[in-house]
Amino acid sequence: MKPIDVVILTEHRYVNPIERNDYIDNVLLEDRLVQEALENEGLTVKRLSWDDTNFDWSTTKYALFRTTWDYFDRFDEFSRWLETVSKQTILLNSANIIHWNIDKHYLHDLKKQHIAIVPTYFIEKGDSRTISEIHEELGWTETVIKPCISGAARHAYKLHPENILQHEAIFKDLIAEEAMMLQPFMHQVVTKGEVSLMIINGTYTHAILKQAKKGDFRVQDDFGGSVHEYTPSKEEINFAENAVKACIEFPIYARVDIIWDDNNQLAISELELIEPELWFRFNNDAATQLAKGIKQLFS
Repeated sequence: MKPIDVVILTEHRYVNPIERNDYIDNVLLEDRLVQEALENEGLTVKRLSWDDTNFDWSTTKYALFRTTWDYFDRFDEFSRWLETVSKQTILLNSANIIHWNIDKHYLHDLKKQHIAIVPTYFIEKGDSRTISEIHEELGWTETVIKPCISGAARHAYKLHPENILQHEAIFKDLIAEEAMMLQPFMHQVVTKGEVSLMIINGTYTHAILKQAKKGDFRVQDDFGGSVHEYTPSKEEINFAENAVKACIEFPIYARVDIIWDDNNQLAISELELIEPELWFRFNNDAATQLAKGIKQLFS
């Protein structure tokens, strides 16, 4: 089999989709922009589902995570695949980064590096306390709770005194199986939104603003959120670049999601290093910069 320079990783739903909608069209467009940018650098490129059992992963130099958005629903299977494939090819971002970033406990590592994060309390698997007891201990009344390993707002709930008892049963089921994280609800997520800054090869390229639909707190488009072009301030750019510098190792790409906390200070809500949407369709040059960074790895 002829060696491939770079395999762009997606998931089976997006390899040759029969159903087409705006969401899927954006997935295909984003991956195509990356593939074309890599090919323009003279690299041979193939696009595959990460769980493709017919491909010999040792025949590619690099495997680039892009739209593998089912991994958190198939985490055990993905973990086994990651362990095997990381010994056969070089992952971008690296397996080391993936293991670190896949679990939201990394937020405490950022905090230790003096990067401001949304206040976060981790509830470890098997904790026998009720969610009401934990709120009382912390003195928090309005919060957001979600799993430490998750994506697309899976099992993310906004809690307050009027609905917390309704969530006790699902919390009990979830905490028996996985660790959870609890954060005070930051009201400016609703009023101002969440900014995502793309950092390619350590340098800011572009940003977007995500806003929740009226009556919701989740900014993801899965839940009706909207995306807008955004020009960040120098302070926001520096904040995002410094957050990336605080990672356990240098990522070739990163998406830094920031909000303004209730004191109007910048804080990290998420640092996405595995397979984030990077909105290359808003800035095609960012795909070019990513491709150039990957090409340099060959020298």
